[in-house]
Formats: sequence, C-alpha cells, structure tokens
Amino acid sequence: MDTIVATFYKFVQIEDITQKQQSLLEFCRDMAIKGSILLAKEGINGTIAGTRETIDHTLDYLRRDPCFQDLQYKEAHTKKSPFKRLKVRLKKEIVTLGIPAVDPNSHVGTYIEPIDWNQLISDPDIIVIDTRNEYEVKIGTFQGAIDPQTESFNQFPTYVKNNLDPDKQQKVAMFCTGGIRCEKASSYLLSQGFQEVYHLKGGILKYLEEVPADESLWQGECFVFDDRVTVTYNLAEGHYRLCYGCGQPIPQGESVSCSKCENT
Repeated sequence: MDTIVATFYKFVQIEDITQKQQSLLEFCRDMAIKGSILLAKEGINGTIAGTRETIDHTLDYLRRDPCFQDLQYKEAHTKKSPFKRLKVRLKKEIVTLGIPAVDPNSHVGTYIEPIDWNQLISDPDIIVIDTRNEYEVKIGTFQGAIDPQTESFNQFPTYVKNNLDPDKQQKVAMFCTGGIRCEKASSYLLSQGFQEVYHLKGGILKYLEEVPADESLWQGECFVFDDRVTVTYNLAEGHYRLCYGCGQPIPQGESVSCSKCENT
C-alpha cells in the first residue's frame, strides 16, 4: 500500500496555538500519522505521511477549524513513509525570516499559477530569484534564476539590501520549494518599496506536479525536507541521498559520504 505524503501551510492569525498543538498532536497520534507540523501565531506549516484514509481524516480534521477551513495541500505517493516519528511544535515563525513586521497576512506579491510561470520568467525585463538555500539550489533550479547563495532564509534581507534596488529592479519573480518562503520574501520586498513582485503559487512542487517535463524550464531535482531527499516530475522520488557525515544531499551511486567529508 502506498504512503501518501501531504504538504501544507497557511498564514493565518492564531491565538490559541498551545491548545491547537495538543489537540492536533493527539489526533495525529490516533491516526498513526508521521511527519512534522509547525504552529505559530502567524499560521501553520506541515508535511505529514500516512495512508489514504488517515491523511484524508487528518486534513478534514484541520479544515473543521475555522482558521484552516480553506487549507490547501500538495500530495505525493511513496512506497514507505519518509518520516520515522511525529512532531507538532510551537515556533515563533512557521518559516524564519527574523523580521516580525513582515506579515504575509497583510500583503504579499502576485501569485503566478504554474501553467503561467514559464511565460513570466521568460520576460527579459524580470529578475528571477531562487529564495532557497545554496545547497538546495545546487540540486536544481529554473533556467536563468539568480542564486542568492544564502545558507539560511534569514539571510535573504541582507541579500536584498546588498544586491537589489526598487528603483532599478522594477519586476521581481521568486520561487521556493512549496511557496511558503516566497510568501514572506514577497511581503518583505513590498515593504522595501518594490512595486511588481511575483511568486510561484504552490512552489516548485506544484510546478513539477502540473507542468509536463517536455514543457518545463526546471533543471535538476527538487530537495525536500524528509527521507525522500529529492523529488522530480510528478513528485516521483529523486536520485539523491544524504551524506552520512554532514547530512548534505549527494547523488545516489556515490560513496556513503560527500567528497568534503571524505577528505577530512
């Protein structure tokens, strides 16, 4: 029986996060759900795995809460669960930018559907930025995208300060794994005076799910934060695994450690 992996997030103001954490933890345990769910006052962010039945029950449970009634998700099928345990944790932010004033609940950039993304990023007047971390970008990215070479998302504001100017870069398009980092990144750019800010709705995962390989501008595979390591078109499991030494992704078929760890 296939395992269903469901990925979701939603920026929404939540007051009773401690109560929500406990009730969600108990429900997921009853459903034998594995994975990770983050709760903060700004929203929810999670990737969970289970059977078709238990995933559907869990998503229905979440949507019964007025905060999450329109919760959207992406799903993939795997032969085994990519998670070994369940975590439901409280955080200050569901994705850490480190600037509390940035609030995607107030304003974000313009969402671009996957089917329209190719046309947008083919515009010679637009700057396309990959908002993910450097090791993720090395595995795969869109043709012509800029790599900010960040080690963590909270370095993104520094990259913007040092490299972008709202008076010079009139149009900016951004993308990330599932869309969540771009929600904050686009909100931040708007707060800095950028006027035309776009981001890929549903992120790379939705693009790989909906856009055929022969029409794609994506190059490589997409890193995911679970035991699958990477995914490719139709969200099929990719061809990477993690280095036993440092935990960085390396292609399958190489030795158990990356070249850096082998030389230390």
